[in-house]
Amino acid sequence: MAAIFVASAIPNLGPLPANTSDKVAHFVAYGLLGVLLARAFAGTAWVGYTRNAVRQAWITATLYAVTDELHQAFVPGRTPSVGDWVADATGAALGAVVALGVARWARRTKEREV
Repeated sequence: MAAIFVASAIPNLGPLPANTSDKVAHFVAYGLLGVLLARAFAGTAWVGYTRNAVRQAWITATLYAVTDELHQAFVPGRTPSVGDWVADATGAALGAVVALGVARWARRTKEREV
């Protein structure tokens, strides 16, 4: 979240490498945040990854995305965007769901080994 805040505070970032859309950058950044928040809400064990942990991760990331977009209203050269928020929320959802899928796969793999 701190890295997102710092990036959002930079006036006029300019074009992204390889003419990447800013929506892609939002999606990827919040996808990673979704993974990390799912891990935080799940605790240290694979068994902690539940739909509830994913839901909490998504809600937290999505609410943070709202504050991030509002923050950009006060940064010269930056503007808040509903489209960016949608990319943030979608990336966070996918990241959290991917984390859940990996956790389920890891649990099944571990159960087979025992």
